[in-house]
Amino acid sequence: MSSHDRTTPRRWIGSIALIGAVFAAAVLLVAWKLNAINATERALANQPEPVELVTVATARGREHRETTVSVGTVLALRSVTLRNELAGTVRDVSLTPGQIVETGTVLVALDVSVEHAELEAQGAETQLAETTLRRLERLRQHQATSQEEVDQARARLDVARAHIERTRAIIAKKTVRAPFRARVGIADVHPGQYLNEGTVLTTLQGVSGAVHVDFTVSQSVATTLAKGVAVDVVTPDADEPLTATVLATDSRVDPATRNATVRARLAGPDLPTPGSSVRVLVPVGPPSTAVAVPISALRKGPEGDHVWVVAADSAGALRAHRRAVRSGPALGDTALILSGLSTEEQVAASGSFKLREGVRVEAAAGATASATGTR
Repeated sequence: MSSHDRTTPRRWIGSIALIGAVFAAAVLLVAWKLNAINATERALANQPEPVELVTVATARGREHRETTVSVGTVLALRSVTLRNELAGTVRDVSLTPGQIVETGTVLVALDVSVEHAELEAQGAETQLAETTLRRLERLRQHQATSQEEVDQARARLDVARAHIERTRAIIAKKTVRAPFRARVGIADVHPGQYLNEGTVLTTLQGVSGAVHVDFTVSQSVATTLAKGVAVDVVTPDADEPLTATVLATDSRVDPATRNATVRARLAGPDLPTPGSSVRVLVPVGPPSTAVAVPISALRKGPEGDHVWVVAADSAGALRAHRRAVRSGPALGDTALILSGLSTEEQVAASGSFKLREGVRVEAAAGATASATGTR
């Protein structure tokens, strides 16, 4: 037998031994891994079930009415663009932007020196006309003059007095006063400046305890907005909507948009600035009952809105279950649920973001809340 023939069996025996060693190592590794998994499962089985701590709220019934949203414009009850009626040179200016002025406050005074001089001359003419009339009346008593001369003297006196009134009216028109209590807008008028007739001086926005809100709605909605109907006005800086009362609906419907303009009155201490934009929630249809829950209980996701309903299982433990709902508007810290949830059901509020289906929950001590109220 050659040396090559003797070496071949040895190689086969070495290969088989190596394969056996690898297989034995793999078996030992799998056995060790299975033992570790079993040990972990036994440890987990001996651990208590995890519990999530949440705030539990009771869903309450709340009156609700469907609304449509319109963009409204805030208007002062009284607003004017101030102009000068007569031309002249500015003598005094009291136009401080943002300042509140009272009724009758002098805002712009034009030079009236010529008019005052004319007034003095006309006063002298009036005195002369009065003296002449008295003299002629005495002469008439003695038949020393005609009635025609007396009538002419009386007419000259009336004309002189009318000239005085006209000059006083010109002086008054050259003194621009605030027609009502208002806030002054931006102005660019200075002493010595010559103003042509009708020059814009500034704008005045009336200051009072109320404002108007004008908004547009479809003609079908406009027919339901009678005088006195309440609408909600939402401003960017308000936590709660403000309630306004409908005053009137425009008698004309826009033929291009088929919308009608509605005017509401908004009263209160903290009112939006005239000219600002607000959202108006206009009621549509009859009122109904919705379910109110804390805003933190409503979760939004790709699959839609949902809440976590907290209910006891057969063993009496509280567990969370996902419930799809149809949500309505948010009113402050309360969310309205239009369908999918019943009153008196318990929902998870604060802490609901960490829940999953069937997880055990525990209500935080002293943190049970409820959502109540009417709208």
